[in-house]
Amino acid sequence: MTPRRIRPAQPLAPHGLPGHLVGFVEALRARGIAVGPSETVDAGRVLATLGLGSREVMREGLACALLRRPDHRDTYDALFDLWWPAALGARTILDETDDDDGDDAPGLPAEDIEMMRDMLLDLLADNEDLAAIDDRLLAMIAAIVEAHGRYQSGRGPSYSSYQALKAMALDDLEGRLLAGLLSQYGDDPTPTQEQIAKAIAAQRITAVRKMVEAETKRRTAEQLGREHVQTYGIPELAENVEFLRASGEQLNQMRKTVAPLARMLATRLAAKRRRHRAGAIDLRRTLRKSMSTGGVPIDLVLRKPRPARPELVVLCDMSGSVAGFSHFTLLLVHALRQQFSRVRVFAFIDTTDEVTHLFGPDADLAVAVQRITREAGVYTRDGHSDYGHALTSFVDNFHEVLSPRSSLLILGDARTNYRDPQLATLEHLATASRHAHWLNPEPRNQWGSGDSAAPRYAELIPMHECRSAKQLAGVIDGLLPV
Repeated sequence: MTPRRIRPAQPLAPHGLPGHLVGFVEALRARGIAVGPSETVDAGRVLATLGLGSREVMREGLACALLRRPDHRDTYDALFDLWWPAALGARTILDETDDDDGDDAPGLPAEDIEMMRDMLLDLLADNEDLAAIDDRLLAMIAAIVEAHGRYQSGRGPSYSSYQALKAMALDDLEGRLLAGLLSQYGDDPTPTQEQIAKAIAAQRITAVRKMVEAETKRRTAEQLGREHVQTYGIPELAENVEFLRASGEQLNQMRKTVAPLARMLATRLAAKRRRHRAGAIDLRRTLRKSMSTGGVPIDLVLRKPRPARPELVVLCDMSGSVAGFSHFTLLLVHALRQQFSRVRVFAFIDTTDEVTHLFGPDADLAVAVQRITREAGVYTRDGHSDYGHALTSFVDNFHEVLSPRSSLLILGDARTNYRDPQLATLEHLATASRHAHWLNPEPRNQWGSGDSAAPRYAELIPMHECRSAKQLAGVIDGLLPV
């Protein structure tokens, strides 16, 4: 059988296509993507111009109209697939001998999963470009999802990508695909040929996995509603992902937002400085000038503002999951280093050591963070977080660092492993600095739970909740010198 077309059910959108577009825009806003009225109007014009003939053309056209940042694309694509699905209802394939009014063909033998795996293997092995086999492959995947991914949830019929992927046995399929790709090189392929074959096999299996996940979301949205899928199936924007829950891939995505955040904060700082160009009234000079008008202060004399660029001292916890938060914050501080006369960085786990030399202007910060745990003396005891000992070692070894010109920034979750928090030492550090702030990546409602000394520390130093990049940017924006 050769696929000719897919017969979707006809959509019944309330308020027509304009209302559907507005609903899509509201879904984007709900996920944190800023879309204004002008962008919505532009999107309507895009639809009117491009029409609905090509779904991918429409996807790209709406993306050009609605998106301002490329790092929002993954979230946009996931929502687009929900609101503008490739089909409605179960996919059916017509035999090429059928006419438009003919009956549906028997379809693919999804119940015979072994036969389906063989068919998938043939398609993946014989075609260099997955785009050329999308229709056939999508139909196969839809049949497998319908036959093996369907289950009865508490809210009604639903679909599981896990069950469908388990039935497909993609690990075994990847091994068979790799063996087939290597066979074209003979009995003794070179290492380069092996690497190429492995990369191609992994790429094609990844594409299949994404198709399965997209199909299960589409079918689940039809059964339980888009709102249900949007609660779990839409990726968070990088700036909204919580540091302590971020995966390695999400942390890599978050690092890409550092430069835009730094530019935004620098722009805001420039605007603040423009507003602060006029200093306070110089009362003495104003009264002296008023002598020429009989003592009436007609012309006010303002002091010239002398904005200072303070020294910044960063004290960051590099243990466990907090290291991701510290890493991102150090990247942001490094990008804003020109706003300070000097930046000194100290890292700790149970002992504090200076690592400023690892963060030079041309340094690769990802490499610098990796070198901290290998080269710096950040732990000399048992390797568990010990804020009390870290603070004490900082005072003992670097007592000359803080001064009335210094701003102290402490990064960490304040979890002491039930050890002495050394509150007096923190109070000394706070009073020795011009400004002192603590950035905590934990939710505020968890401060004080378990071994957290956050409430006790917060009595001595202003503590700010910084769970995500967006929240961190807001805090840093308020702390930057004017």
